[in-house]
Amino acid sequence: MQRSKQQALMFILGAVLVGGVLGVSADRVSQGKQKHWPTRMLMYNDLDLSEAQRSTMDSLLDDRNCQISAVMKPVRPQLDSIRKAAHQQVLALLEPAQREKLELRRAEEQRKDSLQRARRDSIQATKATKTTTACN
Repeated sequence: MQRSKQQALMFILGAVLVGGVLGVSADRVSQGKQKHWPTRMLMYNDLDLSEAQRSTMDSLLDDRNCQISAVMKPVRPQLDSIRKAAHQQVLALLEPAQREKLELRRAEEQRKDSLQRARRDSIQATKATKTTTACN
């Protein structure tokens, strides 16, 4: 009996981890280059790229991100479903006080994500007026 409880717990934790990894991957793909902009700039500086090279590289990477986003679009609902099911399993595992702590943490993460999304959208809107590169 104890062994099956341990196996169930391990299964739930595994599902949560897989859901988290898939969620992070989908999030990075869906947010495009803005999330990686500091990393991109560090790479450009490290490679000592000229402005022309940086511009061309931006176009190539933006195009790649658009293609990845298009591929991920039909999969996102499945990823969301997996994430939601794993979250429900975790909630069922936790005691009420633990659930409350988890939900507070989750709300804080969503607040931070909203702020990042607003900042990213603002930057993209500014860049859209300067360049015509955008995902269709």
